[in-house]
Amino acid sequence: MKKLYFYTLDKTITIDGFQPWLQLKFFCNKCLNKVYLTINIMKLRMKLMAISMMITCGSAMAQQNNARQIEAWITTADRSKLFEKQSVEISFSNDARGGIPIVIDEQHSMQSVDGFGFSLTGGSAELMIKMDKAERSKLLEDLFSKKNSDIGVSYIRLTIGASDLNSFVFSYNDLPEGETDFTLSKFDLAQDKIDVIPVIKEILAIDPDIKIMASPWSPPVWMKTNGRVKAGSLKKECYEVYALYFVKYIQEMAKHGIKIDAITIQNEPINANNTPSMRMNAAEQTDFIKNHLGPAFQKNSIKTKIVLFDHNLDRPDYPLTVLRDPEAAQYVDGSGFHHYGGDMSAMSILHNARPDKHLYFTEQMVVERPDSRSIAIASQVKRLIIGAMQNWSRNVILWNFAADPNNDPHTDDGGCPMCQGAVTIDGNKVSKNIAYYVIAHASKFVRPGSVRIASSQQGSPSVALTTDEEQREVVRVAVIENRDVLPNIAFRTPEGKIALIVVNDSYAIRSFKVQYKGQYANLQLEPGSAGTYIWEL
Repeated sequence: MKKLYFYTLDKTITIDGFQPWLQLKFFCNKCLNKVYLTINIMKLRMKLMAISMMITCGSAMAQQNNARQIEAWITTADRSKLFEKQSVEISFSNDARGGIPIVIDEQHSMQSVDGFGFSLTGGSAELMIKMDKAERSKLLEDLFSKKNSDIGVSYIRLTIGASDLNSFVFSYNDLPEGETDFTLSKFDLAQDKIDVIPVIKEILAIDPDIKIMASPWSPPVWMKTNGRVKAGSLKKECYEVYALYFVKYIQEMAKHGIKIDAITIQNEPINANNTPSMRMNAAEQTDFIKNHLGPAFQKNSIKTKIVLFDHNLDRPDYPLTVLRDPEAAQYVDGSGFHHYGGDMSAMSILHNARPDKHLYFTEQMVVERPDSRSIAIASQVKRLIIGAMQNWSRNVILWNFAADPNNDPHTDDGGCPMCQGAVTIDGNKVSKNIAYYVIAHASKFVRPGSVRIASSQQGSPSVALTTDEEQREVVRVAVIENRDVLPNIAFRTPEGKIALIVVNDSYAIRSFKVQYKGQYANLQLEPGSAGTYIWEL
């Protein structure tokens, strides 16, 4: 049997006026024999310090292993990284050094997110449906799946009839000249059944919950004052039948398993230069909603949202004029905007005037040279993702999904020969363009149901803590106007994560710090780059 000992302090031994020695007296627990051991205190102290450091270091390592990890997806201006997941994850720590941080405040919640995506024009669907099925499936998975590096597009805008990005103009009730059809007995989705509907069904097989908005460029010509596909206005006597036209479209799409979440009443109602197009002023839109479309939706139990305007940000007066009429406003969910004119802040003007109504960013073309060695990702993410969402939009839709290498198809006399797609389709060959990467930085991680939360912006007051020069134990507080923060926007996602989108719109490498729940992470972005950063709550 092993002998077990316990000890008591016997005495200290003084040598040359110092007491560096400690004498311990041990007792055997069986025979109680005494054993004396003299220990050098300095050596013991050093060993204890080493043990303490090992314990502290181990504790710190354990804390670091449990720290939140940041997953980063980066696009650089030189195209060396195109929405690429970074191999090294960055950890939050308690180290507050390194300048004023971007503070994430999830207690301050703002609008919910409906999604991010593109318009699926008839031209886009035409190119997709001509692809081999296997190649089309690969493309649609890349666009709509959330797996691996797929970008998870979550919002689609359809055209009700043809747009200027179709091969030709059509409606769902085209008649010989001089004929009318006020009962819409000849209403038919015939052209959409060839391309748009089959493509949408394949998309729904990947993401059954994707949100779909639909917008008309023109009603059937027999309903228009000029009898033409371009320009003109809606005949007064056709307001009722045109409201029924919307009802029929929603009902017929539903028969194909396609739910239309929202409609806009007229694409660009004050632009008559597209083929097709139609003018509709604010007074006409007010009349159409309150006396025809709203009651028709109510009568037919249509739950599809009605969205006003659908035109440029330089005319916030248009939707505000419609919303001023309470009989029209009762049917309206919100207003839609494009950014071919005006400033994103116009949406905040509407939000401040009518916070009960939603805002949607329904269209913007973003193009680049096909052979470009650089990509203007920072400026476009800043403008379209950060800018639109900071001004209360619930979505961002770019124009459009696909075109061929010549930017076809499009209509003549008012089509868009410069409208590049998010992807270029050349037979079965697919290449990705700037619009694809702009949306990817939001769509993959800022899923529908996410909520925008507060984050430090330029001009935001930031708190800095410093040590008092005379009383080192005293902490002083300074409030600093944050002039140097990078453009950013933050969201809390339904998956229990924070998604932070940051761009470096400068010409130099920028290091920046993020603060979340009292911890800090140090990050870096190349000049002209964009980053999406994700971590657990």
